[in-house]
Amino acid sequence: MIVKDAHIIYFSPTHTSEQVAKAIVRGTGIEEVQITDITLQPADELVLPESSLAIIAVPVYGGHVAPLAMERLRNIRGTNTPTVIVVIYGNRAYEKALMELDEYALPNGFKIIAGGTFIGEHSYSTAEHPISAGRPSVDDLELACAFGNRVMQKIEAATEPDKLYPVDVRNIPRPRQPFFTLLRFARKVMALRKSGKPFPAAPGVEEGKCTHCGYCALHCPAKAIAKGNELHTDASLCIKCCACVKQCPQRARTYDSPFGELLAKYFTRQKEPKTIL
Repeated sequence: MIVKDAHIIYFSPTHTSEQVAKAIVRGTGIEEVQITDITLQPADELVLPESSLAIIAVPVYGGHVAPLAMERLRNIRGTNTPTVIVVIYGNRAYEKALMELDEYALPNGFKIIAGGTFIGEHSYSTAEHPISAGRPSVDDLELACAFGNRVMQKIEAATEPDKLYPVDVRNIPRPRQPFFTLLRFARKVMALRKSGKPFPAAPGVEEGKCTHCGYCALHCPAKAIAKGNELHTDASLCIKCCACVKQCPQRARTYDSPFGELLAKYFTRQKEPKTIL
């Protein structure tokens, strides 16, 4: 079977999903590549043909596909389009996220021929409490590229579209996680919630550092920050992706969630990407 082009679709506030998706496409060797970035706005109506390869990559928030990403995928459909679905999580767990992406894709005309779970730096990661800092690493992206190569081999081996068989992403290998580590983490989370300690509803801003450059407002996926009013973040809109924190040119923004400290403590063992073909 021949695919004429590749179409990358990603939601990527801190660029981790974008990096993985582009590495997968590099591995396929496909030269004609189109990109639909739904990070800052929904896609227009888009229907991908059977002759394209789709790669859909989204981040995981709290074990689920980022809700805003799911909302912005609604206008995108396939026509029995061979598709690779990928979720990127912060080294804790992706839980139901890959299945949620699969459940979106199947009824919308996408034929899932491969799936992957990759690790990206957690949104709550800080210098004091690093959580999968620096990921996807060079090694992660090399694995993504190799995965793309194997996807292409699968496509080329199919003599016709009906011979390009779909996969059941429920069968993807799960990363190893020590049981007692999970148990200790769960107990700490329960204690934290019972303590009544208030959690930050949105990133804070150090007024003396903020220059009102507007970068955070321009790059906020949820439009929770208004240009000219950068010291305020609308907590009702904020999705805690921390794009504003990680990309502020003045390092004026912070998000000090107590969950960040726990994640850094209990999930130091780095998980590896997993794929299914």
